[in-house]
Amino acid sequence: MDFHVYILKCRDNSFYTGHTDDLGARMASHQAGSFDGYTRRRRPVELVFCETFPTRIEALERERQIKGWSRAKKRALIERDWQRLCALSSGDKKC
Repeated sequence: MDFHVYILKCRDNSFYTGHTDDLGARMASHQAGSFDGYTRRRRPVELVFCETFPTRIEALERERQIKGWSRAKKRALIERDWQRLCALSSGDKKC
């Protein structure tokens, strides 16, 4: 089973990051407002980024990492602008 980390762009241009093992069902729930949470009042939402992981633990770790990032860094990830992402990751030795 695969697990997905996703970023949604909300109606108010904010970003929401989550993880799931069923992306289609989760997207339908976000669009329907089934979750009493962040996206419910910010619909419609648009899927702007998704990564797949083999385990829930890896997906959860990535979700937590992304949630700690600035909006600019999330936008660089969404746009797959690796150079800008690296520049915004000044403490990351992988760059």
